[in-house]
Amino acid sequence: MDDNSRIYIAGHRGLVGSALMRNLHAKGFKNLIGHSHAELDLTNQAATDAFFSQEKPNYVFLAAARVGGILANHTYPAEFIRDNLAIQTNVIHAAYRAGVKRLMFLGSSCIYPKFAPQPMREDYLLTGPLEPTNRPYALAKIAGIEMSWSYNRQYGMQNLAVMPTNLYGPGDNYDLNNSHVIPALIRKFHEAKVRNEKHVEVWGNGLARREFLYSEDMADACVHLMNLPDEQYCGLLGSDETVSGKFEPPLVNIGTGEDIAIRDLAALVQETVGYEGEIFFDSSKQTGTPQKLLDVSRLKALGWNPPTSLRHGLEKSYEDFKKNQKDN
Repeated sequence: MDDNSRIYIAGHRGLVGSALMRNLHAKGFKNLIGHSHAELDLTNQAATDAFFSQEKPNYVFLAAARVGGILANHTYPAEFIRDNLAIQTNVIHAAYRAGVKRLMFLGSSCIYPKFAPQPMREDYLLTGPLEPTNRPYALAKIAGIEMSWSYNRQYGMQNLAVMPTNLYGPGDNYDLNNSHVIPALIRKFHEAKVRNEKHVEVWGNGLARREFLYSEDMADACVHLMNLPDEQYCGLLGSDETVSGKFEPPLVNIGTGEDIAIRDLAALVQETVGYEGEIFFDSSKQTGTPQKLLDVSRLKALGWNPPTSLRHGLEKSYEDFKKNQKDN
């Protein structure tokens, strides 16, 4: 990408998209395109086609998606599979018709089997049953990988799917009904501290292990990959399995390569917030997959490592949370 490339960030107001916008802007890219859901409904095929026909972006970061935690996935499974399938189908096809040079499809580590060997390599895709609590969302993302791969093979597109691990950071969703674990913990501990409550309840037994990546680091990794020279980038776009005999999807994991038990994470958030009460783990609530850790050797071999530690990322996220509380 050069400074004047027309770059469309689908979902530019979300946690992922806003981080991409900040990263690209800081790197000097001038022609960044972003439309809110009110301005452009990506589940609407005609509207999406018209947008691409008019704007003609050179590069696309497909970060728009319906997302949420365990509770949201359990409550709205139909919306999670329907909306995500519609968004990615419309955007990928419209990008093909508009002659987009490169498209990056952002998925999630939940695409891998529930009991996949750890850490999870890219070729573990489709090797076992998924975690049922987010299977509709995961299946939609798997379909997005396959669609990206199919358009590469049939139409010569340069679509690359990236699978970020669990993300957190500035602009996160702190709604306790549909947020992910870190923003939920930040809000719970903060409110307990303000109200001087004696204990905070955390779902599950605290033994599940998760990997977390600061959203600003994720954006930097995505831009790093999108900016790779042709010989490196094209080598990531997958092969035709019927010819090569190898299962090589156009897929790169994005993470830290390190995980932490939810019990230890809760203690770290508690320390960051400064809450002095007790933590109660409700083992009657869903825990999810026992462990989710990505193998990031492919990404590291391409020259990228995460610069932000979990402790420092939590500190910055809590400052952002408090600022937003004041603003609202």
